[in-house]
Amino acid sequence: MVLEILKGGWQALEDYVVYHVLTCLIPAFLLAGGMVSFVSKEAIIRYFGAKAKRIISYILAAMSSFFIAVCSCTVIPVSSSLYYQGAGVGAAFIVLWVAPAANILAITYTGAILGYDLALIRIAAALLMALVVGGVMSSFFWKEEKQRSFAFEAAEKRIMKKQDVILLLLIVATLLAPNYLIRKGPYLHKIYIWLIGIAIVATYALLTKKKEEIGAWLQESWWFVKIIFPLLLAGVFIIGLIGKIVPQSFIERWLAGRGILASFLATIIGAFSYFATLTEAPFVDTLLKLGMGKGPALALLLTGPGLSLPSMLAIIRVFSFKKAIVYIITIVILGTLVGWLSSNLIFD
Repeated sequence: MVLEILKGGWQALEDYVVYHVLTCLIPAFLLAGGMVSFVSKEAIIRYFGAKAKRIISYILAAMSSFFIAVCSCTVIPVSSSLYYQGAGVGAAFIVLWVAPAANILAITYTGAILGYDLALIRIAAALLMALVVGGVMSSFFWKEEKQRSFAFEAAEKRIMKKQDVILLLLIVATLLAPNYLIRKGPYLHKIYIWLIGIAIVATYALLTKKKEEIGAWLQESWWFVKIIFPLLLAGVFIIGLIGKIVPQSFIERWLAGRGILASFLATIIGAFSYFATLTEAPFVDTLLKLGMGKGPALALLLTGPGLSLPSMLAIIRVFSFKKAIVYIITIVILGTLVGWLSSNLIFD
């Protein structure tokens, strides 16, 4: 019994390393390091900083995240690099939420599998939750934000070069292309796409950047690897253990109906489970066929890709324990309410 549980953890860890490190995490860490090294702090502070108009910065953060198809773990380096460059905590956590919970690829896939009515509701719910998340995070940590805005205003201002913009866009393309271009077939095909993308990024960097600049970029990227990657591996292993311990019959029994308890349980399951990009829709489709309610399904569609135990551990390390707790509690409450209200007001 114990051996089977440990095998479950090891299998989850093995799958994660094989299917996500190359095509997801490496480009994400390179992007995070590039944002710290090349992106102007002045621009980030102007549009996403604590003194920027909240509603404008929140909308910009949410809409830009809509086009970033990443999982709850891959988005952490991106969000944290924005934060440490001067973005307000509200905007940074909106990116942290929207990119995995409601990116365009996941929405399209949700519509194809579960119907576009559920996909459209998922978009609306994710964006509304994003505005609340941004407001809650900014309100809880307004004193800290006031100090950060002063400190960043005193920092040296840099202008982002055109060649740096192109380099970051190439990294984004390398991050997104494997999932956008290869929907079916062997995973090896995604690796081919990733290798082409990485080769283009490396060639362009060597042609346009000095050796010292590349070294600084890789050093910043390595900093994110050191603080985030070990916790992601630990969290994935724990999720594999839990998957072996909790019987599927328990999930099927408690996720049916329109009550708030079903939505709460779906939110908790989604928040602590790890779903790679696009994997949440087939999982929810299976549960719907077993009798799961549409409201709890929506809650799971949102919190499943938007949160996970591995990402929670990494958020604690990167942003602080207090910010992680406020964020996690906010998402659980909002996910529960969205599932419950949609069960009783929208779905038949």
